[in-house]
Amino acid sequence: MQQPLIILCPARSFSSLVCAMIGEHPDCYGLPEVNLFLGDTLGGAWNSFPKPAMRVAGKDGLLRALAQLHEGAQTNDSIARANEWVARHSDWPVRKVFEHFQELVGNKILVDKSPATIFKREYVERLLTVFPNVNILHLTRHPRSTGESLIKLRSGFELLNRAIGNSAARDPERVWRAAHMLIMTMTADLPLGQCMRIKGEALLSDLDTYLPQICEWLEIRTDADAVDAMMHPERSPYATEGPPSAPRGNDPNFLSNPTIDRTRLANLKEPTLEGALDWRQGESFAPETRRVAKQLGYQ
Repeated sequence: MQQPLIILCPARSFSSLVCAMIGEHPDCYGLPEVNLFLGDTLGGAWNSFPKPAMRVAGKDGLLRALAQLHEGAQTNDSIARANEWVARHSDWPVRKVFEHFQELVGNKILVDKSPATIFKREYVERLLTVFPNVNILHLTRHPRSTGESLIKLRSGFELLNRAIGNSAARDPERVWRAAHMLIMTMTADLPLGQCMRIKGEALLSDLDTYLPQICEWLEIRTDADAVDAMMHPERSPYATEGPPSAPRGNDPNFLSNPTIDRTRLANLKEPTLEGALDWRQGESFAPETRRVAKQLGYQ
């Protein structure tokens, strides 16, 4: 099969938009959040989420992908049949599930951006064991805007708040730092060219420059028609809410507005590492976070 493209980043890093853009390239297929590296088998990944609230939302992307690829539609009925398919194939190794996707999409690069992959080191290790030659896009966003975006999202989604509870994941700074430290550690010894790191702010504010560069890296078409297709993430079958039985599978803000606003994105700015944090009154970034951020090119 084609080597997939896996986007690694914490949540709120523009990954739904970036995945959908790359996935609309004629030589690619953008998946929703399938969360397959959370277990050795399909059943293991399916039952890996530690809390019921996370488990429900974490399954939507896989069900939507199966419904779409098997039947060309995402309805309550096709989602029910996707559930049945998962039950029948729960013993399949993770790679076999990806091979099944590959058969269904043809000779296209599968693109996955499941943020849960960076929840634990073992998940990233599994990714690199299943696909040792995988293409990895390490997508970054400034820790301040990432944290502010995460807090804003939580305030509007009670399900997400229940899923997080009182765990360490409540601190956006800690989540951001741990995620990027893990990604940098796990990709440090990969062969040159296997991993591309890119600032989400830079990518989205200058699509005409960075999208062709990503295409060149993946060795896929760079012509105007191919790049123009990437400018339309709203054409993805996973760019809007799914049926009531599987509504998510992507960032909720992206699902409500998946169209590129080039004027707004052209003015996308990086904030500063200096000053107090909105979510911890009177406190600023820890020295460890500042070091990681500066290593990623943020000030």
